[in-house]
Amino acid sequence: MLCDLLKMTFQIFAGTKSYITDPALEAAVNAALALERPLLVKGEPGTGKTLLAAAVAEGLGHPMIHWPVKSTTRAQDGLYVYDTVQRLYDARFGDAGPEGVRDIKRYIKHGPMGQALASEQRVVLLIDEVDKADLEFPNDLLHELDRMRFYVSETREEIVARHRPIVIITSNNEKELPDAFLRRCVFHFIDFPDPDLMKRIVRVHHPDTDDAIVDQAIGAFFDVRGVPRLRKKPSTSELIDWIAVLAKAGVGEDRIRSELPFGSVLIKKEQDQAVLAEHRSGRARRW
Repeated sequence: MLCDLLKMTFQIFAGTKSYITDPALEAAVNAALALERPLLVKGEPGTGKTLLAAAVAEGLGHPMIHWPVKSTTRAQDGLYVYDTVQRLYDARFGDAGPEGVRDIKRYIKHGPMGQALASEQRVVLLIDEVDKADLEFPNDLLHELDRMRFYVSETREEIVARHRPIVIITSNNEKELPDAFLRRCVFHFIDFPDPDLMKRIVRVHHPDTDDAIVDQAIGAFFDVRGVPRLRKKPSTSELIDWIAVLAKAGVGEDRIRSELPFGSVLIKKEQDQAVLAEHRSGRARRW
């Protein structure tokens, strides 16, 4: 019913050829579009949170702006920065001349959110790993997104958005996000793909790989993910890389599950490699 309503009034998202979705994820994206609210996406690493924004941009025909958040990121940085260092340099060594240096606008650089608000067309704004910043960052962020405008104090200019950006925010659950922030978002948790969905995803990237290789690799991959005490379970992207290596090396399907060749493509921590070796050794002894 929601999709029928959206068809009458809005663009709707239904995945792309390169990004496989499920009905729950499509519903979350389309609810965010209908409500014009940010979509907050959580899920374990490798479930496609960051790639979702690129897929939405592709599917709806909008450009994308990527804002990777760091521990030192402030909401103000996303709006604009005033490059005083460059202005001082130009005043002393540059060829802008006195009039050029006095034009402060030349030294105002829009950040990712400022670019999205000032854009002549609607864009998809990806705010990636919001939980890396301090606790005040999410609320400061949504304050500006709610207002759809910001003020540049150095030039006494107010930038008012022509188009509300489509905002997708990702989180890896490194810290709790404020309730006030959560209330103003549409939320979706991307579950890790089951084997059937995983095969569809793999087929997007490896359409010509032999079925037996793909089936054995996916089975071995889920075997590895099921090993207790792994600190970092292999992700979808690592499975895709692993299948590429297996195919290029000509590894037969009979060896994949029994030998786990090129296992270092899947397991990236020394401790996990030891845990996996111990687990496989114990299983072989039981056999």
